[in-house]
Amino acid sequence: MNNLSRIFHKAIKVLSAILLTIYLTGSSFVEKDIFPEAGSMPVYGNWETFTRKDGLPADKAYCVRMDGDRVLVGTSAGLAVYENDEWRTYTVEDGLAHPGVLSIDVSELTGDVWIGTLGGLNRWSAGRFETFTQFNSGLANDVIYSVICDGKDVWVATGGGAGHYNTYTREWGIYTERNAPMHEPWTYGVCAGDKKIFIAAWGGGVIEYNTETEHFRDYIDPDGEMEIDLFADDGVVHDITTGVSHADGILWVATYFGLSRYDGAHWKGYFDHDSGLISNFINFLKADGPVVYLCTDLGLCGFNGETWVTYQRNENDKKGKILITNGSETKKLVASTSISHNFVIGVDFQGDEIWLATSKGVCRGERVK
Repeated sequence: MNNLSRIFHKAIKVLSAILLTIYLTGSSFVEKDIFPEAGSMPVYGNWETFTRKDGLPADKAYCVRMDGDRVLVGTSAGLAVYENDEWRTYTVEDGLAHPGVLSIDVSELTGDVWIGTLGGLNRWSAGRFETFTQFNSGLANDVIYSVICDGKDVWVATGGGAGHYNTYTREWGIYTERNAPMHEPWTYGVCAGDKKIFIAAWGGGVIEYNTETEHFRDYIDPDGEMEIDLFADDGVVHDITTGVSHADGILWVATYFGLSRYDGAHWKGYFDHDSGLISNFINFLKADGPVVYLCTDLGLCGFNGETWVTYQRNENDKKGKILITNGSETKKLVASTSISHNFVIGVDFQGDEIWLATSKGVCRGERVK
């Protein structure tokens, strides 16, 4: 694509965003007047979808990671990289450990890309893929559900426990039910914050690891009830956790039974029947300052502790829906563009852009408020 084409393409996107705002609000493009019900919550629109016909190796996308001018997408058929308005795919022939890419993170220290797959962990550096497996390293298990970079350290959540790799010493640490307070060695998510590592342990709630003291503690649902949350706001809403994210001193915990928020002293639970959460079935979450974005089986939810903004695709046409919930009141808006699919599996954001990984491709949205 030449420079003139790129300029034209960006001009069309800007015009589309303005038209979207006018279409939704019936007013001129004045920022303070856009979606007043959303308050301080950002609102996204002008959605653009990418599937196999646009260059993705597969429509099923598991994760997405924005990295400067490029976007890294994990699919069921390889790693897809979007740069300069073009897609490029990397597979096992290029050195990828497995075509199923479940998680991606980028080291702020080195720029290396760490890739969690169904068959091992990759470090992609200087165009070369290095593979870590159970057989050639201290990796706990080859199924890597989540990978994060925390300074010189790389943490992974795997089907056989959590793992920690020191990139300076090249030493591994493995954490399972034998040396950490978890019921079984199946971990699903990991994040870093406040000099701590938080691990989402399947059936074991959240495991906290203090990087300074090297001590563990766990956060579980105190009532021990697996069917319902018996006592409100007494801890994690359920012990089956699927993801963790930490920002602004707040720990957010995703489960298949609702959402939990922890400020270091108090827990708060949210469910689809008593809040603006569109579904209790949360695949993934990621926080950005005071706002957390939740990937569910019924769409994407954004939440800042007060206001919910949900994005869904209409079943019968290509239009989208935006739901804004404050307390018990919900305002429903029709949008001219839509997310690519309601089963959202991954999310990332940078500047005024947000990207989603879904069961039907990936999509890019632009902030309109």
